[in-house]
Amino acid sequence: MTKLRILAVGVGGQGILLFSRVLGETCLNEGLPVAMSEVHGMAQRGGVVETNIVLGWKSPLISEGEADVLVGLEPVETLRALPRCRRDTVIISSTDPVVPQIVKDGLATYPELEPALAKLRETFDRVYLFPGEKLAKEAGTSRALNMVVLGALAGSGLLPLSKEAFLNSLRKLVKPKYIEANEKAFEAGFNVIK
Repeated sequence: MTKLRILAVGVGGQGILLFSRVLGETCLNEGLPVAMSEVHGMAQRGGVVETNIVLGWKSPLISEGEADVLVGLEPVETLRALPRCRRDTVIISSTDPVVPQIVKDGLATYPELEPALAKLRETFDRVYLFPGEKLAKEAGTSRALNMVVLGALAGSGLLPLSKEAFLNSLRKLVKPKYIEANEKAFEAGFNVIK
């Protein structure tokens, strides 16, 4: 049986909950036992959102040092979640920042990413970083960033789930007028890891 702890992090408005629903639905449809737990924070104000997705474990929460996979839709949130990882944790993350309002207002600064991302690459064995929002825009909408990142997770080979199983779940859960852009975004992410 597959046993995997996946921690998905980002900020409000990035579609983490749809990301998790498609992943969870795909697992259920394929007969994989899955449990999920969500933390919304100040999601509607651009605050932290995280989902714990566990396959083959009884507890739906991921403690410090337990994540097998860290999926990040926002790079600072990826960095903030690192205490929940081990050296062999697989990191899959978009590198496109979501600048908080407090930074836009000039009351704080957004951290310089490149040194932190370089350290991330040095510290962890398997790190996949890519411009998720850019890929989503190329697919038709920046709102499909979640599907780019889900596609990257699917393309990583870490889950015993087929690409078509993910796409079937996506088609069931996404409104018809958004399916094409979401499928293109998923495809872009799926191919980014190769």
